[in-house]
Amino acid sequence: MKKFLMAGLAGTVAGVIATTQIAGPLLAQEADSKATVYEQLDLFGDIFERIRAQYVEEVEPEELIEAAIDGMLTSLDPHSSYLSPDDAEQMRVQTRGEFGGLGIEVTQEEGFVKVVSPIDGTPAEEAGIEAGDFITHVDGESILGLTLDKAVDLMRGPVGSEIVITVVREGEQEPFDVTIIRDTIKLTAVRARTEGTSVILRVTTFNDQTFPNLQEGLNEQIEEAGGIDKVNGVVLDLRNNPGGLLTQAIKVSDAFLNEGEIVSTRGRDANDGERFNATPGDLTEGKPIVVLINGGSASASEIVAGALQDHRRAIVVGTKSFGKGSVQTVMPLRGDGAMRLTTSRYYTPSGRSIQALGVSPDIIVEQPRPAPQTDEDEADARTRSEADLRGSLNNDSLSEDEIRQIEEDRAKAEATAELREEDYQLAYAIDILKGLSAFNPTGGPSQ
Repeated sequence: MKKFLMAGLAGTVAGVIATTQIAGPLLAQEADSKATVYEQLDLFGDIFERIRAQYVEEVEPEELIEAAIDGMLTSLDPHSSYLSPDDAEQMRVQTRGEFGGLGIEVTQEEGFVKVVSPIDGTPAEEAGIEAGDFITHVDGESILGLTLDKAVDLMRGPVGSEIVITVVREGEQEPFDVTIIRDTIKLTAVRARTEGTSVILRVTTFNDQTFPNLQEGLNEQIEEAGGIDKVNGVVLDLRNNPGGLLTQAIKVSDAFLNEGEIVSTRGRDANDGERFNATPGDLTEGKPIVVLINGGSASASEIVAGALQDHRRAIVVGTKSFGKGSVQTVMPLRGDGAMRLTTSRYYTPSGRSIQALGVSPDIIVEQPRPAPQTDEDEADARTRSEADLRGSLNNDSLSEDEIRQIEEDRAKAEATAELREEDYQLAYAIDILKGLSAFNPTGGPSQ
């Protein structure tokens, strides 16, 4: 018993000695670190005062402080920044779905302003701006070296005013100018339509209206088709969708899942991580889904695509997505400003982070650039058949109803061919749904 107590005491003493030996240098190091921070703050104060007193032009102290704060945040990553009171209000307006501008989502890459995607139906999209374009000048003024917020400020202006941006595009030998008229950007979060028996859900952004628009649009298309049994599947088009609200990405994913994890977020502290799970209820009742993505699909779009892909709930078609796998928290600050700070990374249900990697499609399908059609091409497209031959025999073995059905099927096939010329990726997705419905006519999930 004495031996046990002594051994225990020796262990305690040894522990105290070890702790003292290690903690001493740590405490000293912490004190040195604090001293260094205070020295740096003193340095900042010295520079601040010298600028105020000696800069060639008088500057507002508030502007200097805001610039210093913004510089501190933008040095962290391309998505952290300071939002002035005006910028913070504009951001709140954008999430509600209406704002003024060009209609492009941009990021910064190695000092260059890069277009993540143009927004459907906006001046930028109508002017031909494409995902992946680099903007180098605004109204002839170089924006190289400016912070992203400063560059965006140059692109903002009154509705109806003209702006000329200089664009560098892969595949083009020389930069070129694009003239755009600023307009009020009213985002229609989801556009729903039916092609044949496939419902197309075009999701352009993730704002407060996204899930309600998606649910309403899907239900309308199903009702017009005569019920879910008349629908062979859904194409969820997330191309050129720059993302938006995490909560809406979760709701859209949940709309097509009955169970399982949708996404998880992990911050610096492991205890701050969150997991978001699906709830019972699939709006399509298990119908096949094809998700379309491209290089302009970012953030919330990648959450949806990754969740449906990992759960084998959808086939992902297109090209690799943008690769923004971080979550920003907007924190209100005094004076009505705000701070947008990257606080965590998100992970798909299988535990993969898409940061800088993107979501890889199950089937890679490039969108070919339209080639000008010549008269010879049109002549080649007009083919002759047996029915064109003089004196050919009539087919009297079919009833009028059967002939009408054949003609309707032919018309649908011709419509699909026309769509393939207009939007090859979408036509490919619809063909996949047709193939899946042929193997599984009931439309329910395969076992």
